[in-house]
Amino acid sequence: MNGNLAMQPKRKPDQKTVIRETKRVVVKRKSLPTQEKLLYLFSVVVVVAVLCAILIRQTQIYDMSVNIKQMNNEYESMNVEMIELKRQVEMLSNPERIRKLAEEQGMAVAEDAGITVKTSDGTASAMNANR
Repeated sequence: MNGNLAMQPKRKPDQKTVIRETKRVVVKRKSLPTQEKLLYLFSVVVVVAVLCAILIRQTQIYDMSVNIKQMNNEYESMNVEMIELKRQVEMLSNPERIRKLAEEQGMAVAEDAGITVKTSDGTASAMNANR
């Protein structure tokens, strides 16, 4: 019966509705003191600065790691190149190869291929270059 308007009793026009005024107590909170606000602000600034320092340091570490990897790769490629160059030096300094190239260019072995070396005491000794 309470929810249906058709079932509610009709009011008489001479009855006045009474309106009650109630007072609410509003509790106003105090704001933070200035010193405490500054303390909070300072602590937030310090935390942000520390986080920035950590972030910068991590990027530096990452950059160094990338540089180290790059240098290691360069070192390995230079080692491979150095091994190849040593092999070429051994091949090019082969006495038999040099002799064949000299003969192809028309050079001949000298009959007197000796070298005379004078020592400090005035004696002369002959060295044979044909070995």
